[in-house]
Amino acid sequence: MIRKKRSEAGAQDASLLIALDKSRSCLSSDSSGTIYNGVPYGGFEEEDKDDPIYVYADEGYSPNVRGNYFRDGQTQIDFVLVWEEKVRPPKKRRGKLARDDRTDGHREHWKRKFLNNLRNAGLLMEKEEMRSERKTIHYLKLSAPWDVLVYYAEELCMRAPLQAQPSPDWNSSAGVLGSLCIPNLLHQHVPNQPVDYYTCAFRRSKLDKFLGSDSRDSYFSNTQRHRIVYEILARTIYGKRKRAEIGINRLLNERVYAAAFPLHEGPFETPESEVPDDALNPRQVLYRFWAQWGCWYRYQPLDHIREYFGEKIAIYFAWLGFYTAWLLPAAAVGTMIFLAGLFAMGTNTPAQEICESGGQFLMCPLCETCETWNISEICPMAKVGYLFDHPGTVFFSVFMSFWAVTFLEYWKRKSATLAHHWDCMDFQEEEERPRPEFAAMAPWMEQNPITGVKEPYFPRRDRLSRVLTGSMAIVIMLCVVIIFLVSVIMYRGIVSVMMYHTGNAILMTQAGNIANISSTLVNLVLILLMSQVYTSLAEKLTRWEMHRTQTLHEDAFTFKVFIFQFVNFYSSPFYVAFFKGRFVGYPGQYGTLLGLRNEECGPGGCLIELAQQLFIIMVGKQIIGNIQEFVIPKLKAWQQKRKLARVRGTQISQEPPRWEEDYELIECEGLFDEYLEMVLQFGFITIFVAAFPLAPLFALLNNWVEIRLDAQKFVCEYRRPVAYRTQDIGVWFLILEVLAQISVVVNAFLIAFTSDFLPRLLYQYEHESQLQGYVNFTLAYSPPCYMATGNHTLCRYKAFRDANGNYTLFYWKLLAIRLGFIIAFEHVVFFFLRLIDWLVPDVPGSLELTIKRERYLAKQALADNQEVLLTQAAFHPAA
Repeated sequence: MIRKKRSEAGAQDASLLIALDKSRSCLSSDSSGTIYNGVPYGGFEEEDKDDPIYVYADEGYSPNVRGNYFRDGQTQIDFVLVWEEKVRPPKKRRGKLARDDRTDGHREHWKRKFLNNLRNAGLLMEKEEMRSERKTIHYLKLSAPWDVLVYYAEELCMRAPLQAQPSPDWNSSAGVLGSLCIPNLLHQHVPNQPVDYYTCAFRRSKLDKFLGSDSRDSYFSNTQRHRIVYEILARTIYGKRKRAEIGINRLLNERVYAAAFPLHEGPFETPESEVPDDALNPRQVLYRFWAQWGCWYRYQPLDHIREYFGEKIAIYFAWLGFYTAWLLPAAAVGTMIFLAGLFAMGTNTPAQEICESGGQFLMCPLCETCETWNISEICPMAKVGYLFDHPGTVFFSVFMSFWAVTFLEYWKRKSATLAHHWDCMDFQEEEERPRPEFAAMAPWMEQNPITGVKEPYFPRRDRLSRVLTGSMAIVIMLCVVIIFLVSVIMYRGIVSVMMYHTGNAILMTQAGNIANISSTLVNLVLILLMSQVYTSLAEKLTRWEMHRTQTLHEDAFTFKVFIFQFVNFYSSPFYVAFFKGRFVGYPGQYGTLLGLRNEECGPGGCLIELAQQLFIIMVGKQIIGNIQEFVIPKLKAWQQKRKLARVRGTQISQEPPRWEEDYELIECEGLFDEYLEMVLQFGFITIFVAAFPLAPLFALLNNWVEIRLDAQKFVCEYRRPVAYRTQDIGVWFLILEVLAQISVVVNAFLIAFTSDFLPRLLYQYEHESQLQGYVNFTLAYSPPCYMATGNHTLCRYKAFRDANGNYTLFYWKLLAIRLGFIIAFEHVVFFFLRLIDWLVPDVPGSLELTIKRERYLAKQALADNQEVLLTQAAFHPAA
């Protein structure tokens, strides 16, 4: 069980090179041929029975088996295709063997034709094998020569450098600290800083106008080379065009290939011996100056991330870093608000009255079989409740509303600046190809009105019926969430009754807290389980809906998952904030749910219960999520390495080459889960911030860990993903804007109906400015009918009711003030939010000047072409 020796490569076809066939390629600079789906049109429909795809490479030179080069030491590896072949045992059932032979025959046919068309597209290839007694793993290394790169650079509208310019300073905090003469501890010198250029669209005819065009080996970056080769792989036909048997993605789905990925640029571990920073490879630079835990307080090297992983991943980390930086002021203000409440606990007059009341206020039983109790027993909770319900929380709610909208406005400016700097501002995705699953399952073929090519088609009416059916499935799942919520409510009531019946003074006093905390833990477990179940269901429903392109598929999937997760995570806090304690009734006329009395708010009020729920759900989810992000990739990588170790065996003495090491890594899982986690967190720190001012602080601590975990996954655990271009964070920004608008309304209702801020304010205005007697004023007496039925004594309960159980005039005044406060709060906040939106331009003024300068240089670079056309028109007038 050993890798084949190099001396046997010629005989056993282990290392093969496909030379660029100049006579058949239409990619040369003087060629005027047309390329369809990545291959020269005409000739690729036929298949060579003798498989003349491979041409043996020169065996005489092998400079570095671990380098990203072919055996000649000069041809750069841009992409690697991997497929596995199992060695069948000699004895096997004939029927199964025949079926496997037919399946393998189809796959081999597709593979042969695909590789033949890649050769026709001009790609260079070299093959390696790793054999064992049970399995053979094939590695096909791909490289794009200069002519291919130049052709596709123009077709893909890549940007070409015209003139170098100073790299802008992305961190506004650096300027603030510099103006204050404060040392900037966040800054770090990262070697090999990518140069910033004025650019324009690439043109082959103007190649000499672009910087660096005389150096063919380094003109195109590795990321650009990967993107070009992936584009060819995605366009190349491997079967029947009318069946949309096109592209590497569908071949991966059909399991013709096990993997397709660009190579990492060397190991991420830094050398044991001291080497200068400039000598580190790009992956080592990212690991040392970004992914290590010691870099938690440093600026992220965004240009290096973009240079290595592409714009889509870089824009995610730019947004995450920007969001984390903006959490600093929110966390600081929230912590000060919490500390202010902590220091003011001793001055809270209602809490002092409760603690000093003794047996003055005899409270009605909390359940049918419970006894009366004294309000002084809840003295500790009454004091703690002031931490989350004092005038400072009102200010913090207003502050966070402005914070959320201002953050989004300045992110738009940051996003525009990055999009221009990374040459994505004018980027528009070309006509998207159908998804592989769509192409395989679509029942009809129809001509594309844009490209004019027949492609798979699914009737819109049928898709609409499937979307409606899927929506019903979403509604059913949301009903399941509500059922679980009701179950948790009943569990909380049952646990409270059990605690009261224990006879233990401590358990009886803390029954509400024990029930609330334990039920929230149970709810968290149910939330996480339902998240896994629904995400899997949403993925299947979205595939079943047959969306044509990957963008439409991802948007539909994002919408489904977000709607469910919104209800799943926020339904319990919404219940505590706006429904718990609202339908209790009064002694003798208590409301019930399934035979149990409706819940009342705890001793400290509903706001402290809401804070407990937010803390457990938000922080618990973050801790469990970080553990999963740390452990699961390592387990998957260990499993992959163990599988390949069986093939590699123990007899190999040299280190494995780069393509084998990268195949041991796990496939990149994308950014959906990362964005979803942060968006849900954004909802927690904005929607319910009036009840939990420490939420931004816990979000900030989590994000410092999150950035390092994500960085380590991409640098150390994942195969290198294909570099995709993008201008912004896409549909997630719209979701953030919706959450910011919802937060204003929810916080207005929280302050008006859940907090005691307005009742205290009205009492101070009408009765006593120091809140003396407030506790007695908020407690009603049980009605005579309650004492007449059963052996009940006169007791008190919290409500603004008279002796007969009817609402008092103060209740109706308070209701009018609450509604007026909501209207005023929303209108004032939304007015200033619109004002901020109007005052803060989406594109900075300095960026507009840079764009004008770049357009001027582009016009100058392309001006010669216009002069030539005018000269030709003058010497060759129309007949």
